[in-house]
Parts: sequence; structure tokens; C-alpha cells
Amino acid sequence: MDMLQYDFMRVALVMAVLIGLTAPAVGTFIVQRRLSLLGDGVGHIALTGIGLGLLTGTSPVLGALVVSVLGAVAIEVLRARSRSGADVALALLFYGGLAGGVLLTDAQGGGGASLQSYLFGSISSVTVDDLYVVAALAVVVLGIVTLFGRELFLLCQDEEVARASGLPVRFLSALVAVTAAVTVVIAMRAIGLLLVSALMVVPVAAAQQLTRGFRGTMLLAMAAGVLSAVAGLAGSFEYDLPPGPSIVLLALALFVAAVLGGTLVRRARARAAAGRRIPAVRPGVDAEAEVLGG
Repeated sequence: MDMLQYDFMRVALVMAVLIGLTAPAVGTFIVQRRLSLLGDGVGHIALTGIGLGLLTGTSPVLGALVVSVLGAVAIEVLRARSRSGADVALALLFYGGLAGGVLLTDAQGGGGASLQSYLFGSISSVTVDDLYVVAALAVVVLGIVTLFGRELFLLCQDEEVARASGLPVRFLSALVAVTAAVTVVIAMRAIGLLLVSALMVVPVAAAQQLTRGFRGTMLLAMAAGVLSAVAGLAGSFEYDLPPGPSIVLLALALFVAAVLGGTLVRRARARAAAGRRIPAVRPGVDAEAEVLGG
């Protein structure tokens, strides 16, 4: 492929694979807990960290990581302690993070140009150092999913049962939120903060149309995530398109295909089941008499 002739595209390709694996892996737990917009909210909060990094001359990625993790913990605390008013509190936190990021970036002097690559992704700006950071964070995320997979599964299925089983529900809930925050930071350079949540949710939604088990859903979602990220990256290079939207739109196309495919499979199963329930009629025998036993 032509894009592999360029060093930055090889780096971006590896990053796309890592993002395609980690985002749906974490997204499976988020979707199961009905927190599909968590990634979007953390992305808004991460903007404040990016603004702090730009203003202080430090790493915007490190700033986004610290602020998004703290924000994710705050989100979980608000959700657990104030269920009735949690949506309002979370909205205030989200909008505050967005406004803080814009103001800090403007104070630094970069304005909208500095935020553009973080909001919508910029593959051409990805460096080898960025890849090292992303790879390390991806290992952490996938390690958490592997080590705490069973506990997180039980938490996502029924929080009360998990609590009755003696599991540290608050710790596990915070762990899900923090892992989502780290995943947002992993994907923000390639996909963008405003779109990363889509790659955490859409492949999972697509996998749910075709599978029934939790593990099968996660594995298929990760495969769909990698396919969307790699094919979207290749398409953006080939047709000179922005990578983030290309990846997300391809993931949405996979979702539509999964919905259609899942519908056809379910209809085929229903017809097969109905055929097994209807007694067969012997040739030359009246159908009504056969059914009545005549």
C-alpha cells in the first residue's frame, strides 16, 4: 500500500490498531452499564487538561490524562451519590470542561487552531513518542480488562448482585470510569475528542446485533473497531479525508450492515423454528385429517 511508504502513516496505522482494540473493549462495559455518553463527557473534560498543558508548556496529552481521570472519578461519585440530580451535575461538569479548555487555549495564544487537532484528530501530527505513550496506555487498559473482566462483567449485569457477592462496587465503578478516561486520551490524537466516544459505542452496538454472549460481543466489537480504524485511516489517506470522521462513518456503516444481517439471521431462525413446530403432511393425505389424526 502506498501509505506504508511514509513513516508517519506506519506510526498512525499501529496507533489505529491499538485504538480499535481498546475503545470497543472498554465500550462493552460502558454500553452494558447504560453509560454510552460517558466517553463523550470525559472528552469534554479532557479539553481543560489540554488547555492546561498548552498554557504551561507541558505535555497536553499528560494534562488531558490527569484531568480526564479526575473528571471520570468525579462523574462516578456524582452518579453514585445523587442519582436524581446526577444528569444536571454531569452536564455542568461537561460544559465546564469544554469552556475551560477553550479559555485556557485562547489564553495560551493558540486559539481554535491548537484545539482543532485534538477535537477532530490529526494523523499527520502523530509522532513516535505519541505512539509509545498510546501503546503504554493501551497495555494498561487491556490489562485492566483482562484482570478484572469477570468482576466488571458481574457489575455491569447487576450492581446489586455484585454488591451482595462482596465485590467492591465503588472501586469497580470508578475503575470503569477511569479506564474510559484513559481510552479517550489514547484515541484523541487520531480520532478526536468529539468522536472518540463513537468508537467506544458503535462497534459494540454492531456486535450486539450478531452475538448473544458478553465475551462474544466484546471480541466481535474489537474486531469491528480494528477494521473501522484501519480501513478508515486507509480511506482518509487515499481520498484526502479527515481520519476521525472517516473512521466513525465506517463504524456506522458496519452497524447498519450488522442490523440488516442480524434481522435476516433472526428471521431465518424464526422460520426454521416454525417449520419444526408444524407437523409434516404425508403425500396424498388430507392436511386437516393429518393434523386431527384422522
